Amino acid sequence: MAERRIGVDVGGTFTDVALALDGALVTAKVPTTDDQSVGVMAGIEKACAEAGIDPESLAEFSHAMTVSVNALLEENGARTALVTTEGFRDVLEIGRQDRPSLYDLDAEKPAPLVPRRRRFEVDERATADGIERPVDDEEVRAVAAAIREADVESVAVSLLHAYARPENEARVAETLREELDVPVSASHEVLAEFREYERTSTTVVDAYVGPAIDRYVGRLTERARDRGVPQPRIMQANGGITDADTVRRNAVTTVLSGPAAGVVGASAMAAAGGGGDGGGESGKRAGEFDEAGLVTFDMGGTSSDVSLVRDGAAARTTEGEINGRPIRTPMVDVETVGAGGGSIAWVDAGGALRIGPRSAGADPGPACYGKGGTEPTVTDANLVLGYVGASTSLGGELSLDPDAARDALADLAEEAGMDGPLAAARGVHRVANANMTRAIRSVTVERGYDPRRFGLVAFGGAGPMHAIAIADGLDIGRVVVPRASGVLSAYGLLAADEKRDAVRTYQRPLSAVDPDAVEEVYAELSEALLAEVSDPDAATVRYAADLRYAGQSFELTVDVERPFDPVATGEAFAAAHESAYGYRADEPVALVNCRATATVSRSAPSLEYATAGEARKGTRRAAFGEVGEVGKTTDDGVRGAQVDDGIHGAAVYDRERLPSGETIAGPAVVEGDESTAVIPPGWNVRVRADGALIAEVNGT
Repeated sequence: MAERRIGVDVGGTFTDVALALDGALVTAKVPTTDDQSVGVMAGIEKACAEAGIDPESLAEFSHAMTVSVNALLEENGARTALVTTEGFRDVLEIGRQDRPSLYDLDAEKPAPLVPRRRRFEVDERATADGIERPVDDEEVRAVAAAIREADVESVAVSLLHAYARPENEARVAETLREELDVPVSASHEVLAEFREYERTSTTVVDAYVGPAIDRYVGRLTERARDRGVPQPRIMQANGGITDADTVRRNAVTTVLSGPAAGVVGASAMAAAGGGGDGGGESGKRAGEFDEAGLVTFDMGGTSSDVSLVRDGAAARTTEGEINGRPIRTPMVDVETVGAGGGSIAWVDAGGALRIGPRSAGADPGPACYGKGGTEPTVTDANLVLGYVGASTSLGGELSLDPDAARDALADLAEEAGMDGPLAAARGVHRVANANMTRAIRSVTVERGYDPRRFGLVAFGGAGPMHAIAIADGLDIGRVVVPRASGVLSAYGLLAADEKRDAVRTYQRPLSAVDPDAVEEVYAELSEALLAEVSDPDAATVRYAADLRYAGQSFELTVDVERPFDPVATGEAFAAAHESAYGYRADEPVALVNCRATATVSRSAPSLEYATAGEARKGTRRAAFGEVGEVGKTTDDGVRGAQVDDGIHGAAVYDRERLPSGETIAGPAVVEGDESTAVIPPGWNVRVRADGALIAEVNGT
């Protein structure tokens, strides 16, 4: 029973399911529904039916969703009010001095989530050192009455310097909760960190998405209870799992929930076959790859997400932004581009071919779905190129219409002045790959990392179809396509550790820091975190500090040991600064924030890989680049005869029947129910013991 664990990840087009069952892995895909909880339960029913078990026998249910990020992108969250210190009503609108596009005179920042008419002030004043003017309870009640008249659904409270002295803010929040029948988010509870704009923005986001998260998780919990399924455990943006009640109180932690699960799954799967134990972030460095780490590449139906895994842990950041709005909670550092399988191809006013960000979604979907879609998408292009076959079924159910795909691409070719559907399909494929290549460069080259020293882990419904061509262009010599790559985010939910984060601003010159005072801060953070985790005795707590040179505007985060040592911490910061920027400065160092993370480690499910039957399914005509354009050899050095114009006879294999140890040469296509891997000329693929595909350039 302990191995009967299920993970469900909601995407823009499909809802993915991974069920670990006594050493076996059962996967499923169902269309995403308007009420995501309906699709989630349908996915659970489908996976359990395929496994021959009753959902009531599940021991654990983990979940990642897009409710909060959808509310931010579509701007349909709660009708929110903001209460702030007198004179600071417009902090959301003023923001920072930086512009979205420096040289674009018409560039506009997004409108604040809370319009000015719903922003209220109270006469109070706190400094970093104490309370100068306490709040007047009667004034707060008058503000509550005005908020009631505004007919709001939630309230955010962010008072000046509440991160250091929260007494006034706590009193305002308490009074508003007494007077109003709506949720109240207080900044000292959401983000006890300085920087007025970012703290206020994060608190407003929490209030804005909170009611939607509360309703959704409530519905899902009720549906699960009715079916006898355990209460859902929810993936947070920081890459850790927590209980449903916690995310209902801290909704902002759920942004980028799905992408975080994908990065955790990629790390665990890579480590499982490379010598690590595969347990979430406790899964150690994957032996298949260079010590630099992994680039994770998740291409779904609507977008593609790219991140880094170094030393077995996903890269994290506290400087996230969604739709132009800062969110300062810890989150997996993910770069997202609007290029997925359902992304629509179009021609701009200058005649250039573009991809996304508009997507055909699940309904009507790409033209080849045969559900009424007429606009060309990346999936239509892959079908015309032969990477997906006419007989291929997506998710084991949805068959494709190649004529509809060709018609859509013929229209695009005419508009773009291209020579027919095949030329348009090649153009769409190349532009999509270029968009995703830029995303990978942004998390590697632009941050001082050489992508050639990394392995590329490809997953998502469309990721393995594009990954090797992208790796080829970046001179990445090795690509891994994990087993169940089409639902790897769902698998990541089974491998994720439980995790909680806390931060407190503590600004001092490092040379003047009292180590005992810092120790007291860390002890308080640790005590608060251990009171929240499910098993305090099994938890480990890691400590970090945000530091900067005097005069700098932003900080670097470094791990610290306890008891706190200012000298060792300063040296760790100097080394981190040199690694990030190439130099050390002869300037004083300032301590800014103290951070703590509590983790209860979990092991990834133990899975077996066994095959039966003939893997080779036949040969299909597939179009690749011109000879020598893709791969490191000419056509003379690859298997599969080239017909003309880069079209080859590509061998087609059944992913689930490829035995471990098998090696195949491109051009080839490896088909699975949830995803298809395309191996261009010049590349080989071997099957690892756990079923993962390891693609390498010929001769390596």
